[in-house]
Amino acid sequence: MTGEEKKRRRLRLGVLISGRGSNLQALIDACAQPEFPAEIVLVISNRPEAAGLARAETAGIATLVVDHRDFREREDFENALNAALKDAGVDLVCLAGFMRILNPDFVNRWRDRLINIHPSLLPAYRGLKTHERVIADGVRFTGATVHFVRPEMDDGPIILQAAVPVHPDDTPDSLAARVLEYEHRIYVEAVRWIAEGRVRVSGGKVRISGVSTPEYGLISPKTQEADPTR
Repeated sequence: MTGEEKKRRRLRLGVLISGRGSNLQALIDACAQPEFPAEIVLVISNRPEAAGLARAETAGIATLVVDHRDFREREDFENALNAALKDAGVDLVCLAGFMRILNPDFVNRWRDRLINIHPSLLPAYRGLKTHERVIADGVRFTGATVHFVRPEMDDGPIILQAAVPVHPDDTPDSLAARVLEYEHRIYVEAVRWIAEGRVRVSGGKVRISGVSTPEYGLISPKTQEADPTR
């Protein structure tokens, strides 16, 4: 491969899903743009009924079902995932609503080549029922985080975050919908940065080149200007 061919080569993504594939669709739409520096080469679901599979098929992307229920041991399930990703020539694995905890062996095989999106400002509110917990605690701001995956749940160097205000009348569903809009934005942007070679991990933290503050690490909604009469 010549230097020019390497320059033009798009980063090859493998996306793991379990459900509707909303963040997958955001990546599909981004990758459909000729100038976007990445392409999705494989979508894998651990659930054959996952709606996200139809999204990928509509876009002409290869899909595969690796049903975790077909494997007696989690290790065998993850070995099947790993083999499929390797066979497809995947460079970066994107978890997009993949509802399985991955063993350290799998995570370490893909260290710094495996990213996740979580609907909170990590390290706050790891785990499930994020929006319910945020509302119950009276938190004023929540958000979403794209991070490199580490063996611990919802842990790893943070690539990009979005801050989203919590409204007094929010329900978990309304808050989730508003956060999801920013999930779509920051997942695409994080993949872009990685594909452009801007991202590296050093000392357990992400360093990003060529991005200035405040874009470095944070996207936040525009706030209304204060009323000068108050």
